[in-house]
Amino acid sequence: MEFSIDRDIFLKSLGHANGIIERKTTLPILSNILIEAKESKIRITATDLDIVYFEFIQPIEIKKEGTTTTSSSILYDILRKLKPESKVDLNLITPNKLKLVSGNSKFNLLCMPSENFPLIEEKIEQKDFKISSKKFLNLLNKTKISISNDETRHYLNGIYLHKTKLENKAFLCGVATDSHRLSSSSIEIDPSISLESVILPKKTIFQLISLLEEGDSPIKISNNKSKIKFEMDKGVLISKVIDGRFPDYNKVIPKENTKLLEIKLSDFKDSIERVTTVSSDHKEGLKIFISKNEVQLSVNNPNSGEGVENVAAKFNSEDLSISFNSRYLTDIASQIENESITISLKDPGSPVLIKDFLDKNSFHVVMPMKI
Repeated sequence: MEFSIDRDIFLKSLGHANGIIERKTTLPILSNILIEAKESKIRITATDLDIVYFEFIQPIEIKKEGTTTTSSSILYDILRKLKPESKVDLNLITPNKLKLVSGNSKFNLLCMPSENFPLIEEKIEQKDFKISSKKFLNLLNKTKISISNDETRHYLNGIYLHKTKLENKAFLCGVATDSHRLSSSSIEIDPSISLESVILPKKTIFQLISLLEEGDSPIKISNNKSKIKFEMDKGVLISKVIDGRFPDYNKVIPKENTKLLEIKLSDFKDSIERVTTVSSDHKEGLKIFISKNEVQLSVNNPNSGEGVENVAAKFNSEDLSISFNSRYLTDIASQIENESITISLKDPGSPVLIKDFLDKNSFHVVMPMKI
């Protein structure tokens, strides 16, 4: 195998694949990237056995076709430190040695045979569909904040992706919850689209987000009960899905919250950041006293002190006092697009519903704290 490639192009593609590689693994081959040079293009592939990502780079000046695997992290670091816009020559001089030359720099990288690289079946016998990559990225970003880190309930360690119907319309819906908060976001789709309900793993979600942030072309999706495939302009990601049953989240969505609180978003976020300064780990609850024209935010830490601040607001009910984990509110506020945040309440012990009037297909539910 021998070919020449632009350093910047190779580095960018390798960066996409490098996120899949596990730094600590019992199988050394999983630390490697598979490089295949054939028909004026190269394909790079990375896998951790649960996710596989591959990307084509073309056209490439290939002098000799072939395949090999070498350390992804070492190759990435070398490319990162080479001069921008430089030319990189790679030559597999023996089955176990890949020679890399760029300018005055020369490296001999150890290789492992490509025959040892694990391959995952890439075909999914299901009809695919296309959606806007920007809308799908928005769905992932708005729901990822509520993914659970509790590994004992693995079925909550991801986003539940499924098809829903409302008023003769069909939606691709994503939901995540850690049992203290819940986030949901939907995209309207063609009613004829077929989708198996699946739970996307956290690693898959964050890898997708990093890939989708770089482009705006439609993304093609196909899946079955065990895996899901995402085809993008820059590459293809195939992932196993979480084997488990996602809870019936509709039961926790408040239906009788008629007390409405409206606050300017920037004032709300900034005020929370200031009053929680007295709590180094933000574990103390944020107490919110709501009156007709303002809210009082306060945090009391017995070891470091108290923070209190009043913020102008509109409330359509009698005075009410309620407390929350402050991080839950700041996470949600970071995903609100409107200039104000609207919180629907019932009483101090019931979950609240938070909506964004600029995105009517997304909402959040938060359980209050007892202080």
